[in-house]
Amino acid sequence: MRVVTGPTDRVVVVGAGLGGLACALHLAAAGRQVTVVEREPIPGGRAGRLSVGGYEFDTGPTVLTMPELIEEPLAAVGEKLSDWLELTPLDPAYRAYYPDGSTLDVRTDTTRMAAEIARVCGAREADGYLRFVDYTRRLWQLERNDFIDKNLDAPTDLLGLGLLKLLGMGAFRKLQPKIEQFFRDPRTQRIFSFQAMYAGLSPHDALAIYAVIAYLDSVAGVYFPVGGMHAVPKALAGAAEKHGVTFRYDTTVERVLTTNGRATGVVTAGGEHIPADVVVLNPDLPVAYRDLLPSRRQRSLRYSPSCVVLHIGSDRVYSKIAHHNIHFGKAWKGTFDEVINKGLLMSDPSLLVTNPTRTDPTAAPDGKQTYYVLAPAPNLETGPMNWRGGLGKRYADEILQVLENRGYIGFRDGVEVQRIITPADWADEGMAAGTPFAASHSFTQTGPFRPSNLHPTLPNVVFTGSGTQPGVGVPMVLISGKLAASRITGGKR
Repeated sequence: MRVVTGPTDRVVVVGAGLGGLACALHLAAAGRQVTVVEREPIPGGRAGRLSVGGYEFDTGPTVLTMPELIEEPLAAVGEKLSDWLELTPLDPAYRAYYPDGSTLDVRTDTTRMAAEIARVCGAREADGYLRFVDYTRRLWQLERNDFIDKNLDAPTDLLGLGLLKLLGMGAFRKLQPKIEQFFRDPRTQRIFSFQAMYAGLSPHDALAIYAVIAYLDSVAGVYFPVGGMHAVPKALAGAAEKHGVTFRYDTTVERVLTTNGRATGVVTAGGEHIPADVVVLNPDLPVAYRDLLPSRRQRSLRYSPSCVVLHIGSDRVYSKIAHHNIHFGKAWKGTFDEVINKGLLMSDPSLLVTNPTRTDPTAAPDGKQTYYVLAPAPNLETGPMNWRGGLGKRYADEILQVLENRGYIGFRDGVEVQRIITPADWADEGMAAGTPFAASHSFTQTGPFRPSNLHPTLPNVVFTGSGTQPGVGVPMVLISGKLAASRITGGKR
């Protein structure tokens, strides 16, 4: 494994996102002197917090899986997860709504889930589900140990018994045909393959290795932290500060200083020089290269779709929905094609609606509700739309109408607070191509083919976050922090 050369005592981490925080904790545990420099007044990065009129909104991820990956950096400094976070298991993890009017509750208890699938789709589908669980559990164990939780420098690092086992499991074939080996009903096929969108691909284009996302989402368990998803970075930052990490909030880094082919520190917008033996960059990787580092030609990347998010404070309560709700449109393959390949808005939208106050009423004034509505949308390279010219408001109105048509009666009239986040806003936040989901996970952008977390010519500049290995999603970003730290400490993992 390639590691940082030279001294590594003083480390500056730019950005207090989940990757940067995990990295800081692992480095503190290894005895490094760590300073985290964050432009916002709070930690979190994409997992931020928005307060409007007494309503509290998580601005980034809303689905939390694999809490043991939060526990790992905390345990590195001798802290217990339960002392920093209170996690509520969600049951159901999701409620899926289909165009034919049927619903399916996704439960993480396999016995109950098999019974639910049998009730909605029949006994044959339930049997397929149990086989799918066994398959994806083995897939996750193999992938995590040999590929995800490991720094990969070259394709040859993949060679070994684990790769042969994955090949034997058909993990490098396409996801959709693999799903069809277990499920015949379009409803179960959708609920266990829509997660490919997280990886920036259609189920028809993604590799079967990404079935593990459905395993994490639907089998391993979905949780909600008391205080919202932003409670996760708050906990990590609190533990890091307790163990000697210095935080500089409201401080923007303008560039990384370099001398004789090495980084020597960072310069802030106020002109301050913060010296460092190693610099860890948590901003979106292509943007970090573009804005913070000496100019060099960058590899061309294909980006994941973006999304439009509506943060809504409302006086309306819908008793039949769950915490997380997926509303599928009639179109399926065509929807992916519109968003990913054609750069078009969905003509028949599939939407995620999260209702956090169902689990945590403190996120809204008494008797009120918060809703987070996510609609996949083209990124700014695939679909360069004029989001600043009123399109955001028009599309938000269209989404509200779709929700009303799908059972959220009076939803529009109940809106008291609304914030619309579009691909243009994600771009303003420093995300390449206006997407919070980074480079897509095509074969040539996965594993050792994904941009490295070690700079190719500056031997003491390291990257963390979704743009580097292992990739997108809260679990992967937390692992990326550990992998970045191991580049500095020389650890095997």
